Amino acid sequence: MAGLLSLEGRVAIVTGGNSGIGLGMAKGMAAAGAMIVIAGRNTQKNAAAEQLLQDLGAQVLVVETDVTQPDACHALVQATLARFGRLDILVNNAGTNIRKPPQDYSLEEWKTILDTNLTSAFVCSQAAYPALVKAGGGKIINTGSMTSIFGAGFAAPYSASKGAIVQLSKALASAWAKDNIQVNAILPGWIDTDLTRQARKDLPGLHERVLARTPAARWGDPDDFAGIAIFLASRASDFVTGTAIPVDGGYSSQA
Repeated sequence: MAGLLSLEGRVAIVTGGNSGIGLGMAKGMAAAGAMIVIAGRNTQKNAAAEQLLQDLGAQVLVVETDVTQPDACHALVQATLARFGRLDILVNNAGTNIRKPPQDYSLEEWKTILDTNLTSAFVCSQAAYPALVKAGGGKIINTGSMTSIFGAGFAAPYSASKGAIVQLSKALASAWAKDNIQVNAILPGWIDTDLTRQARKDLPGLHERVLARTPAARWGDPDDFAGIAIFLASRASDFVTGTAIPVDGGYSSQA
């Protein structure tokens, strides 16, 4: 069984991998033996993530980049190939949010959220595709959200982007199955990250409502994503594709 879950010799790019859920997934894959490429825009967070992963014994490359730009995504893949010689796993995790009533968003805010959360996943997947094919197949993991399932009146563009992530995952899974590329989405529930700490400030009573609805009776931790990342990145999931898997402590199971 350990062999099925081993990522020894595999190379993974994690966008938005310098903190939160992305870093939790990166840590998990590193523990399973993968070489990790962190793509992020924040220099200080990049450096901290690099040090943490190196302390865990991982080989790490950090690329400071804006993955909403196709040229940047291609450069990210080329930097990965130059350092490690291959690419096996792409985790599209870059994301942002702005919370306000739907009528109050500017078009620029809408575009910023859609570009960061959705367009980046598409253009990074396009950029990674030739390298994954050359490697004989690979894995793409896209980060959705509970708002892929539920509406959120305070986050219309975020919800739209995360719903679309699920459909994009299904489309890529269908198109690239012939290339032995499995594409799946994860749907995080309420996880203790920088984004949700701000949400607790913006939305009075959110903390209590989350605890009341979550059977696990706690907020999630980024490290809760280590296991699902290993599974979806490894040979253990070779016949799993086009799915969207909640990682939410049971939140979505409640009426």
